[in-house]
Amino acid sequence: MSSPVKPGSFSTFFSKGHYETQTEMLEVAEKSRKLTIGIPLETTLQENRVAIVPHSIRILKGYGHDVLVESGAGASSSFTDRDYSEAEAEITKNKKKVYESHIIIKTQPPTLEEIDLMQVGQILVSPLPLPIISKEYIEKLQSKKVHAIAMEHIQSEDGSYPIVRMMSEIAGMVAMLTGAQLLTKSSGGRGVLLGGISGVPPAKVVILGAGVVGEHATRTALGLGASVRIFDNDIYKIMRLQNQIGRPLHTSALNPVYLAYQLLSADVVIGAIHSKNGRSPVIVTEEMVSKMKDGAVIIDVSIDQGGCFETSEVSTLKNPTFIKHGVIHYCVPNIASNVGRTASISISNIITPIILKLSNSRDIARLLFNDVGIRNGVYIFQGKLTNAYLAKRYDLKYTDLNLILTSGL
Repeated sequence: MSSPVKPGSFSTFFSKGHYETQTEMLEVAEKSRKLTIGIPLETTLQENRVAIVPHSIRILKGYGHDVLVESGAGASSSFTDRDYSEAEAEITKNKKKVYESHIIIKTQPPTLEEIDLMQVGQILVSPLPLPIISKEYIEKLQSKKVHAIAMEHIQSEDGSYPIVRMMSEIAGMVAMLTGAQLLTKSSGGRGVLLGGISGVPPAKVVILGAGVVGEHATRTALGLGASVRIFDNDIYKIMRLQNQIGRPLHTSALNPVYLAYQLLSADVVIGAIHSKNGRSPVIVTEEMVSKMKDGAVIIDVSIDQGGCFETSEVSTLKNPTFIKHGVIHYCVPNIASNVGRTASISISNIITPIILKLSNSRDIARLLFNDVGIRNGVYIFQGKLTNAYLAKRYDLKYTDLNLILTSGL
């Protein structure tokens, strides 16, 4: 027979209350705050996209938020002021009034003049294209003490970048279709049909990068009948691409000797090298470009991160091409803007839930602390530059966002 447990003994301490009724603790959700979301008219780079489309505004209104749309903001995406008005958005021609909103959402970074209109403590959600922004741009945003979030750096729960993913799908398809068009004589090309015909070999396409852009460029090129070569140093990406396409492909690691050889006979070269943290690496040197065929086409989809061709320079949808060493270059950073309506709906579908997250938290610091995905997109917080790459690039002071958030909680 075992001896009885003495009161206050080790066993009693851990067994006491084990079978007693426990108090149930229920999470108390914070009440959503009412926000005003401002959608300005884009005025740079012939931007045809709009960040929020009318059907998303109905969702935001359903949660009690106000949406202020500058007149004509959706026109280039084929959304009229009437479409927005019927979705219960307020339409105004007063840009200053739009920039008094709690959250500003843009598909291009604000101009220096637009930053002057911004309010202290405001939230800015917009892209961060490195070739376009400047040190003055960063310093002006800092002086306004805004919370700036780069939409393309926002991550989903699986670690992917949803904005980048969707724009990359569009960019891959548009890039290939653009390359096919630029090969025609009327566009200054060599008069080559991308897919060829019976008895005539197809055009040769070289794709740098086996990511999402590369995948959709490959799908489009194969669909048009082109001969495709794909280069990437990530063998897993190449394997994934072949599985996604469902057939063996002509692939290679980024060997500069073999790449230079393939470029000699290439008709279209698409650069789709994406960098997670800063500038895209230069893969094709000017010497390689100078040895390509006259009338060949380069589409640099990586130009929004600096470009992966040494000869690349930022161009616009109005003047999209230039010629170097006899090669046609297409280096438009907002290539998806060429199909503005499709791109706008895609962006709006991703951004709308993020706005709802912002409204559900009365404290943006607490939201960023708990949401790694949104936190990853923040590059300015309370006037402090929190992106290490930008700080190094422009020789500015860097502050670790994690330290700011933990010190304030």
